Amino acid sequence: MSYFVKTLKQIVIILAVAFFCISCGYTDSLSYNPWEVVPLPTEATLQDVGFTGDSKHGWAVGSNSTILETTDGGKTWQEKGLELGGQNYRFTDVSFAGEEGWITGEPSILLHTTDGGASWSRIPLSEKLPGSPNTIVALGPQSAEMTTTVGAIYQTENAGQTWKAMVEEAVGVVRNISRSDDGKYVAVSARGNFYSTWEPGQKAWVPHNRENSKRLQNMGFGKDGRLWVLARGGQLQFSSPEDLEAWEEPQKPEFSTSWGLLDLAYRTPEEIWVTGGSGNLLVSLDGGKTWQKDRQMEDVPSNLYKIVFVTPEQGFIIGQKGVLLKYQQPPQAA
Repeated sequence: MSYFVKTLKQIVIILAVAFFCISCGYTDSLSYNPWEVVPLPTEATLQDVGFTGDSKHGWAVGSNSTILETTDGGKTWQEKGLELGGQNYRFTDVSFAGEEGWITGEPSILLHTTDGGASWSRIPLSEKLPGSPNTIVALGPQSAEMTTTVGAIYQTENAGQTWKAMVEEAVGVVRNISRSDDGKYVAVSARGNFYSTWEPGQKAWVPHNRENSKRLQNMGFGKDGRLWVLARGGQLQFSSPEDLEAWEEPQKPEFSTSWGLLDLAYRTPEEIWVTGGSGNLLVSLDGGKTWQKDRQMEDVPSNLYKIVFVTPEQGFIIGQKGVLLKYQQPPQAA
């Protein structure tokens, strides 16, 4: 009998420990869901969303030469066909400054509009361009800054007739590249084993080793002056606002799962959203100290690749195969 009681006690202890571990890794649920699924006229995977000076009028671009237009702030979208010579393009980025906009893509293509997208012209690019156009930021009238898939950076001030190289050498094939509001860049290498930074005035990229053995997934700049990094295994880390070389302790916003984290974006300096695989969507309302999960999005059958906040009140999350989520500001977040 004593053996039976001893065994039973061991089982109870093991179950208690297991329950304790599970509860420790359980992320609290968000009490509201500010995201809604927007129906699209395509199953192509989108890559980016951008709006003109009118918050109602926007464009989305993606694979299979997909270009979509909205005139109601993103509630509905219509597909726009352009004559591109029969070539199938993967459009990667779209950016507007007022009515003037740009679209990048691969194989190497750059489109430009001065009338809000009513008409688009193709900008010729040099065959010697290192890589394909990857990201672009509209800076003002006839001005834009473009990066390529190997981390070259160029600026134009005459609507793309000529371009000035901002770095002497490309950084190499990049997994992703992000730009801060004041023109700094951070790029993650294709294999995620190191990252590089660049800021205006520097002649070359500055390489940096990753902080630990976890390969890097994505990096970017926060509204609070910090760098952020997403690494394999659902790991998130922030730099110090005072020293971008000094990193805070890594954290796992959702310890109990192994879903990879794919993108991070600030809605406000305190409200941070993180997306991941299989509809994983997390939010911090205190600048990244604690996290909650939007469990109503778990039923969305899609990896959530990218978050775009056009303004704090207007945001989108891009998923795979025609999945697009639109932010609806709840009363308590107003």
